[in-house]
Amino acid sequence: MAARKPRFTPARAKNLLGIAKVVGPTVVPVVAPYALKAAGAVRNSYDRMRARRLGVEVDQLASYSGRGGALHARIAGVAGALPDLRAAGHAGFAEAAEHTLTQLAAAVRAAETMPTSRRKAAHRAVSAELDRVEEELLRLLGV
Repeated sequence: MAARKPRFTPARAKNLLGIAKVVGPTVVPVVAPYALKAAGAVRNSYDRMRARRLGVEVDQLASYSGRGGALHARIAGVAGALPDLRAAGHAGFAEAAEHTLTQLAAAVRAAETMPTSRRKAAHRAVSAELDRVEEELLRLLGV
């Protein structure tokens, strides 16, 4: 059995570095603008995807960052529906929901500094309570 010759040896690496030193300065100025444009396009599409997942506009994305960002976006979405609920004649529930949403937002903010296991438990509890509020809101709105 013949021994296989390694494909990447120190001598080959040295040769490749030498080629890169010669070719690099001429290629980089040509490729850099295209690479920057591609990176910008990728970032833009990633931001649009994140905003769509959270249910917010792209320019509001920074407001809902961090580990509790998705919960904050859900809380803001429910809070945005409360004026419609008041107009539909359910002011009592709207007041109670507003109080609950304020407490949930505070809980999410407090959970940001908790250890991982406690933060996840707090986020699960907030999410469950949000589910309950959203379900009742949709029921009252007739959706």
